[in-house]
Amino acid sequence: MSSEYELSDTYSDLDSRRSEFTGEESRPDPTAAFVFDFHSVDEELGPGQRWSTWLEVERGSRGPEPRPSWVVTEQAAIDTELGVLKTGKEADVFLLERAVEAIGDNPAKSSLLAAKRYRTEEHRSFHRSTSYVEGRRTRNSRDGRAMAKKTSHGRSVAAGQWAYAEWDALNRLWKAGVPVPYPVQVDGTELLMEFIDDGEGGAAPRLAQVRPSKELLGVYFEQLRNGMRELARAGLAHGDLSPYNVLAQAERIVMIDLPQVVDIVGNPKGMDFLMRDCHNMATWFTNRGLEIDEQELFADLLTMVF
Repeated sequence: MSSEYELSDTYSDLDSRRSEFTGEESRPDPTAAFVFDFHSVDEELGPGQRWSTWLEVERGSRGPEPRPSWVVTEQAAIDTELGVLKTGKEADVFLLERAVEAIGDNPAKSSLLAAKRYRTEEHRSFHRSTSYVEGRRTRNSRDGRAMAKKTSHGRSVAAGQWAYAEWDALNRLWKAGVPVPYPVQVDGTELLMEFIDDGEGGAAPRLAQVRPSKELLGVYFEQLRNGMRELARAGLAHGDLSPYNVLAQAERIVMIDLPQVVDIVGNPKGMDFLMRDCHNMATWFTNRGLEIDEQELFADLLTMVF
């Protein structure tokens, strides 16, 4: 029994000596190092909300690098649908907010996105599809047959292919410096891209809706021509370029609606599409007081192609 008391006295002596060096009255509780401070998180999402799909898509389905600083990539982000921006025959565009709350030292972050969702099956009909896709290939032969027969599966495949066609075009053109929205991600028939605002929280107007001064008109045209040149340098034409497919954001213009982008050389009607783009835009600028020769513009773009 005496040995137990001696052992106890020894520990007591060690405690007192330790306190001389550390200034602590007693040994720390070793279990304190394993205490974690948890904060409960409400995982219930409200109407029109979903967890961010950023990490659910394949790597090649996320936007090109270097990515703009406003792109929200956190897994804890939530997507909230805010309303409809545009409805069309082939796709509807919704306004989406992707946001994440402050976590630890990481600040809160949010951005507004345009979510373009291509319609499928009987709810959707692509006009002039055949002319646009000449020269393109279908990756899967089964999908190609289904599309040719216009089965339900074929229509679904077509919707996805047009979404990916626009995704590929936006990636390629963004890297080339063409004024297009930054492509954030693509997932099936949904394409998320930069929301082009008017500086006051609303959507930027289409070029057809604005009445710019003659000076600003010249600024717009130079940007448009440079954008068309970069498209042509890549061997492409917008294919459906008009004042309704160009946004005016203050002194900046942005080209949109690019699923039908056309290979000028590979498509038998490529030159026709390019000429039509030139005619549409030259006519609009001329009607606004800036004389533009469509033939001269066409010839200028051809020098970029060949």
